[in-house]
Amino acid sequence: MTFLKKISFSVLTGVVIAGLFSSCEDEVATIGSGVIAGEPFGTGKAVFDVFAYNKKINTVKSNRLPIYQLGNFNDPLYGKTTATITSQLQLSTVNPTFGAYSKTIEDGAVTDTIPATIVENETVKSVYLFIPYLRNVTDTDGDGVPDDLDVDPADANSDTDGDGVSDNQERISGLNPYSTDTDGDGVLDAVDAENNVSAYPKTYVLDSIYGSGKAAPFNIKVQRSTYFLRDLDPDVNFEQSQDFYSDHDFTPFLTDLLYDGTETVRDTEIIIYNDDDPDTEDVDEEGTVAQTIGAGIWVPLNNQFFQENILDKEGSQELLNNTNFKNFLRGINIAIDADDDIFMLLNLGGASITVTYTYDAIDVNDTAYDVSDDENVVLEKQFVINLVTGDGITSAITGNAVNTFTNEAYAPEVLEAINSTENAEKIYLKGGAGSYAELKLFGEETAISSSIIAQIKANNWIINEANLVFYVDRTSLDAAPGVIEPSRLYLYNAETNETLYNTFTEFNVTNPTALNVFPFYDGVLQKESEKGIKYKIRITDYINALLNGDQAVSTLGLSVTSDIRIVSTSAAKLASSEVNIPLMSTINPLGTVLYGSNVSGTDLDKKLQLEILYTEVNQN
Repeated sequence: MTFLKKISFSVLTGVVIAGLFSSCEDEVATIGSGVIAGEPFGTGKAVFDVFAYNKKINTVKSNRLPIYQLGNFNDPLYGKTTATITSQLQLSTVNPTFGAYSKTIEDGAVTDTIPATIVENETVKSVYLFIPYLRNVTDTDGDGVPDDLDVDPADANSDTDGDGVSDNQERISGLNPYSTDTDGDGVLDAVDAENNVSAYPKTYVLDSIYGSGKAAPFNIKVQRSTYFLRDLDPDVNFEQSQDFYSDHDFTPFLTDLLYDGTETVRDTEIIIYNDDDPDTEDVDEEGTVAQTIGAGIWVPLNNQFFQENILDKEGSQELLNNTNFKNFLRGINIAIDADDDIFMLLNLGGASITVTYTYDAIDVNDTAYDVSDDENVVLEKQFVINLVTGDGITSAITGNAVNTFTNEAYAPEVLEAINSTENAEKIYLKGGAGSYAELKLFGEETAISSSIIAQIKANNWIINEANLVFYVDRTSLDAAPGVIEPSRLYLYNAETNETLYNTFTEFNVTNPTALNVFPFYDGVLQKESEKGIKYKIRITDYINALLNGDQAVSTLGLSVTSDIRIVSTSAAKLASSEVNIPLMSTINPLGTVLYGSNVSGTDLDKKLQLEILYTEVNQN
């Protein structure tokens, strides 16, 4: 197999395994003699029983997530899931001073002798909530153009817009790789000797928005939440963070309406330019960039609410620190109308509320003690309020936000199968507060599994490869057209939450992504005619660890995933127990149906089994 050259083994395993990967899955053949210590050996393939059990999740821990979900996901198999967000708000600067002077100085402005100190009359001009979409930033050739928009994603010198200037050169020069005439003067970039480069809105690939609403306006509502999202749990003496679950109902705590209107999905930036300042005669600010709004939700909020609760609170105890502020304002709730067919994954850690306000000032014209040339002017500033910061993966999360998931009842046959405690005929996997599966290899009882493992050891097998192949139940999926199949599955140790892949024996992948990383372990959906056929997961290292006695027989877990590199787990509640499930399953809305091991008849060839390719050393 050619991939053997690409894999990095430890010195010891490399010596043993290098000569053994020549066997093929569908062949059983004698390789010959004189290869290992002069002894003959043969290769073979064996299959073993796997027992699968569906586990329905009632609710999942849904605060302090790296990614948040919003909207309505209409799954043809599992029904509709509605996701809303309730988030704390945090001051970007505590005890802020609005305008030029603190509240104390303003209060004394009437009686002091300093002409420039006046009551500033800070007034909200606009308030906008911004929440960035997740976006595809894969740029294989590093030319500044995402792969999905690049005419040749492997060549930095390709020319996506066909203007005679390569993508990479346009990146270096600040030109627009999607436009033949960046500055709009009618002269192509390639021959424009005086290219007056202007800012241009960048375009992003949005791969985490689902539903027909991507192309139509949708209704979004923002309300004040008076529910106190406690940061620390009093049940453990405030020593651990407070857990909130996806079935939490915040509805009784929603009060002031801050926004209720339509929004559209936008994959390009919004650029806001400066006006020219007449007081700076030597500088022309007009046309320079004042603010860039990335691809995401960007909606106006109620000015009067923020006037009363932010600007008018300058110098108060409520704004003294974030502890006081969180207790005072509590937070906001964000929801999309239940009739809108749109569902999105959002980067809440990058979200913010920007309050733009004006205030009165005195321009002393550089003569502080000569009031004859003083002028009354109106100036403008911004103050930022954060939702949460950090993602919990690359940086710590500060603040608190909860995703609420409301699921429609599953179809009776699906619900019956998921609630069954029997070895499954079909495996039902659904992200969020959905379902996962637990697997037992070799036997339902540990004693049986241990006995089979002992027999394999007695057979003197060297394990070349061990696979679990999960066939997609196309009958179920084809009966529910429009299903978006999960691109990858994650198999893990459900008792220890440890991974089954070994990063030291994996391929080295250039520019790894969520789909191409750890390709030997695999788990990626294999398709034919754009339809999923099967997922193959290699657990060779795990089986070898069982045979070597380095690991005990364990129950395995199977779930959907957004990225198998992120192995954090999150609490979940089943009907009568609590478990930990992969965090990347909680934030993934997709689902599928697979064949289990309790199958018969025409489906027997799709039965879930453990396949082991081995080399048997003849000791005689």
